Amino acid sequence: MSGPSGAERKPRADALRNRELLIEAAKAGFAETGPDVTLEEIARRASVGIGTLYRHFPTRDAIVEAVYRRELQQLAEAATRLQASLPAAEALRQWMGVFVDYIATKKIIASALGSIVGGASELYAASGVLINGAMSELVQGAVGAGEIRPDADPADLLRALVGFTYGATGPGWQASALRLIDILMDGLRPQVQRRG
Repeated sequence: MSGPSGAERKPRADALRNRELLIEAAKAGFAETGPDVTLEEIARRASVGIGTLYRHFPTRDAIVEAVYRRELQQLAEAATRLQASLPAAEALRQWMGVFVDYIATKKIIASALGSIVGGASELYAASGVLINGAMSELVQGAVGAGEIRPDADPADLLRALVGFTYGATGPGWQASALRLIDILMDGLRPQVQRRG
C-alpha cells in the first residue's frame, strides 16, 4: 500500500495482530489436523473471518509459506537471543532444542510445502544458509569461551542434529532428540589433560 506521497504505509497494529493470530492458528491446525486443515478452520481458530484470512493470505500456499518462514525466523532470532543471555555452551544446547521444535513443525507441513507453486527449494535454500550460519556462530562462541572442545566442527554437529530429527518418527521422537542433544553436549566438554 502506498500513501499520498507514494511512500509505503506500515500495516495497522490490528492487521499485524490478525496476521500473527492466523499464523499461530495455522501452525496449531497443522499440528492437530495435519496439512489438510481447512482455511475456514484456521480462521475460526484465530477468531477472525475468512475474509480477513484471505486479505493476509490469498492462497493456501501463502499461509503454509508464512508458517514456515516464521518458524525459520524464530530459529534465527533464538541464536542471537540465547547468545546474549546464556553461557556459550548452554546457548548452543538450547538452540539445538529450538531446532528440534523447528523440525517438528517442518515435518507437519512438509507435504504442503512440497506442493507450493514453484516448489519449496527457494525456501529450503534460504533456511540452509541461516541454519548453517547460526550453528557456526554458536559453536565458535562456545569454542572461544573454552566451554566445548576446540575441535568441534559446526558441520559435524549439524549433521548429528539432523540425524536426531529428520529420520526420527513415531511417538516420543522429540523427547529422544532432546536427550541425544544432552549426550552430544556431554561429549563436547573440553577434555581434561592428565599429567603423567
